[in-house]
Amino acid sequence: MADPAPNPIYVAVDTPDLNRATALSAALADVAGGIKLGLEFFTANGVKGVHQVASASGLPVFLDLKFHDIPNTVAGAVRAACETAPGIVNVHAIGGRTMMTAAARAADEGARIHAVSRPLVIAVTVLTSMDQTDMAECGIVRPVADQVRELAILTRDSGLDGVVCSAHEAAMIRAACGPDFKLIVPGVRPAWAATDDQKRIMTPAEAMVAGADILVIGRPITGAEDPVAACRRILAELPK
Repeated sequence: MADPAPNPIYVAVDTPDLNRATALSAALADVAGGIKLGLEFFTANGVKGVHQVASASGLPVFLDLKFHDIPNTVAGAVRAACETAPGIVNVHAIGGRTMMTAAARAADEGARIHAVSRPLVIAVTVLTSMDQTDMAECGIVRPVADQVRELAILTRDSGLDGVVCSAHEAAMIRAACGPDFKLIVPGVRPAWAATDDQKRIMTPAEAMVAGADILVIGRPITGAEDPVAACRRILAELPK
């Protein structure tokens, strides 16, 4: 199974522009711990694009496609995703136990088929762009923290490696799911950066203290005038 890099910063390179993504990833090779590639990038560039970015940076890739479908379809997608030799793949926990169990098995199978290391398979609990009002509009009336905790426990019990969660829920999930359960935390923003569309956020240092294993950081780095310097600045602010 792939282990996250010692550097916890995975930079979200969310652009359809393959040349920009490749150049940015290569520039960040010495200051980031990994690269996150999401739906916008993958829809535009596919498997070949992932290979190009991974080769340019030499860093592990978090393939952030958030699979959510019937179990057979999600299993097939996870197996196929292993062709890109990702360090991490993810699904939506709301897809349920059967779907997540199928995804975990498919990661083992895909790694064998493509002769790569098995990726970490993690689940999204509640998107960090959503708050209580957003949840209520979707018909989920219990508190966000309760929803996150129950989905994290279900994820663990389904055989997955961890969850994507807000830093605000990290300590709670760590207590509920144990020390080896991976916590991947997006929506973190340095004090000097804009919050953009994120609602449930902390600074990177606060998130690490709360228990995060990996920080997914996009616009504060990719939107900076000097992305390498911005990444270095965030890394220097993290607790040693």
